[in-house]
Amino acid sequence: MLIRLRPYIKRQTLLTIKNLLKSGRDTLFSLLPTMNADQSATETPSGPPPFDPTQPAIPISYPIITLEDLESRSYFDSFHYPFNKSSVALQSNGGLLPERPRMLVSHDMAGGYTNDDKWVQGGVNEEAYAIWHWYLIDVFVYFSHSLVTLPPPCWTNTAHTHGVKVLGTFITEWDEGRVTANKLLSSKESAQMYAVRLTELAVALGFDGWLLNMEVNLDVGQIPILKEFVRHLTQTMHSLVPGALVIWYDSITVNGDLNWQNQLNDSNKPFFDICDGIFINYSWLEDYPKQSATVAGNRKFDVYMGIDVFGRNTYGGGQWTTNVALDVIKKDDVSAAIFAPGWVYETKQPPNFQTAQNRWWGLVEKSWGIIQHYPNALPFYSNPFEDPEFLMYFPLGHGYHIFFDGVKVSDAPWNNVSCQSFQPFLEFFGDPTQDTVQAFVDEHSLALNSMYVAHVSFKEASYNGGGNITFRGTLEGTAYFTTRLFQAELLLGNFPVHFIYSVKSDGSSLVGLSLDFASATKEKLSVLLASRGNALLTMNQFSSKFSSVIMPRRVTKLETAPGWIIQESSITMNGYLLTGIHAVCYKSKPESRSLHQDNSLAQAPTNYYAVLGHITVETSQENVDFPPSTSWLVEDQYVKWTSASEGSKTLSVKIIWKLKSGIASPFASYNLHVEKEANKADDKPGGLLEVTQEYLGVARVETFYVSDLVVPSGTSSLKFKIQVCGLDGTCQKLEDSPFLRLPVDT
Repeated sequence: MLIRLRPYIKRQTLLTIKNLLKSGRDTLFSLLPTMNADQSATETPSGPPPFDPTQPAIPISYPIITLEDLESRSYFDSFHYPFNKSSVALQSNGGLLPERPRMLVSHDMAGGYTNDDKWVQGGVNEEAYAIWHWYLIDVFVYFSHSLVTLPPPCWTNTAHTHGVKVLGTFITEWDEGRVTANKLLSSKESAQMYAVRLTELAVALGFDGWLLNMEVNLDVGQIPILKEFVRHLTQTMHSLVPGALVIWYDSITVNGDLNWQNQLNDSNKPFFDICDGIFINYSWLEDYPKQSATVAGNRKFDVYMGIDVFGRNTYGGGQWTTNVALDVIKKDDVSAAIFAPGWVYETKQPPNFQTAQNRWWGLVEKSWGIIQHYPNALPFYSNPFEDPEFLMYFPLGHGYHIFFDGVKVSDAPWNNVSCQSFQPFLEFFGDPTQDTVQAFVDEHSLALNSMYVAHVSFKEASYNGGGNITFRGTLEGTAYFTTRLFQAELLLGNFPVHFIYSVKSDGSSLVGLSLDFASATKEKLSVLLASRGNALLTMNQFSSKFSSVIMPRRVTKLETAPGWIIQESSITMNGYLLTGIHAVCYKSKPESRSLHQDNSLAQAPTNYYAVLGHITVETSQENVDFPPSTSWLVEDQYVKWTSASEGSKTLSVKIIWKLKSGIASPFASYNLHVEKEANKADDKPGGLLEVTQEYLGVARVETFYVSDLVVPSGTSSLKFKIQVCGLDGTCQKLEDSPFLRLPVDT
């Protein structure tokens, strides 16, 4: 992949420049005076110790740098390995890609493993980068310039939730890459062994395949072994991972030359023939997609034409004209590969990231169209971890606070792409004008509709988690506003389907849900699940606008969260396909009328404000049967106490848990809390404990690392509670949860 030195320098030129710079650097260093050992010890400042993956530390994601580490399987001995396993299986039809033009997105962000996505348990940057337009993507590649790039589990979890495959990257480039390639291809057996090692990593960490990026010159005699490497990796991946993908990058030709073809032709097709697809380099011409489709024959959708969003010698110029290339690719009926969409974030496109991101992906949607549909299975929860503690309607992987049932449990900024819920299909309608009502994404404006506001709010008080959809604007008379939330593909059976959602509003502003259905005979119906209020007035207002109107069967006000209500509605549509879910915003009572200059009466526009907190769609409302706390084995490892100021201490500890029965846990996630217990002073009656509780974080695997927990002076013990959360969105009560009690080291 092209390194960002200049927008339009040819790659072979870059290779030459790099080698010249390296030669000059070596010459310069040889002329410098030699420093003896004593000078080095006294004059060179000591830096941080080198990274040792075997030692306890805050869990991170990181790449494999050398073939020696890949061959030795040392990654599996790392302290960080258990934390890096993804926990969400791919939500798709057997893992097979559809027979249509596909969208591959290669995430190349500042060299990979940034200070945001490398933190497995989440970070503290509320402005962190995220992708939330997953409904426009089929395949997501995590890319860096390290030899073996392993996707951080946060990306795999959220991509799999949305039905998107995830690939790691194997890359050789520059002089070091040639040395690596020579070792890799030293024999057929060597090539097969390394292919097996890569397969082992994908299987263990739960991602779906590899992008192979061999950007070095080879001897033509090495090509048969290279082909064996590609073939064996493809075969082993297919044998162990349903729907696995191995995609070849357009670089080396069958003659061993590093010569980007920018199309599928005889020089690179032998590699294409033995794997699952080819990522074509970016510098193609207008007729290359059509020519490539002809060469590919019945595999034309396995040809992914590259587009560099930074615009480096790419067709159409990338950036804000990325859609120019997409239009050509779509017309010629092949697939697309977008490289580095983080350009929007890295270059700080105005006016702000959220707005620019929505605008840029809006261009992609307009050109390419929606390709993922959800809900496509039940139950469906608009929450990231499928548990109430982090239930969020539209969090983008970062936020300012966390709520549970409308009550704030954390006021700290956070980021974790794993925290994304199913993302909405909100439409971008262009820049605002003077007469439009604007939507605000994270306190920045974004025009979503000429008469209304629909925005994702992070600083708004949430029902659950750290994000809502907020509607704010003006409605005239009996007018109502509707906006797309999801495009679905869900066949309903002969049973009731329950829709449950939370709303907070100014009182007269109501939110309902409209559902689009299609029958086997293509009959289309639109059903309104109305909000609370006067049934007669609601029917009079909407009966002529929808096929049917259903009032909620239950409305619950939350005592612990003033202003929030839970609305529940049910519908039975046997044999119908649910194709869409929309929000419907309207007022609950007639509005005042104003007098025009001609003495006629007209209804005056009124302000509207409402917040949508979450949505659940399910077929039953049975409670999850959580195992009692005694069913779990909870242990500590790597306990480390450190003295701090004023008699306090800090604690670092790894906590692991599993069911005593030995069966694999069926639960989705775990919330970690700690109770700090201290004996009361002697002059206080009862001899009871003073207990303070603190929320620590969420785990997607059965382990969590607590780093530098502050333990105040006088604390006698710590009780770590592991709150188990089920696939239906419910969590075990804290008092019934498994726990680990740890006495404070004195």
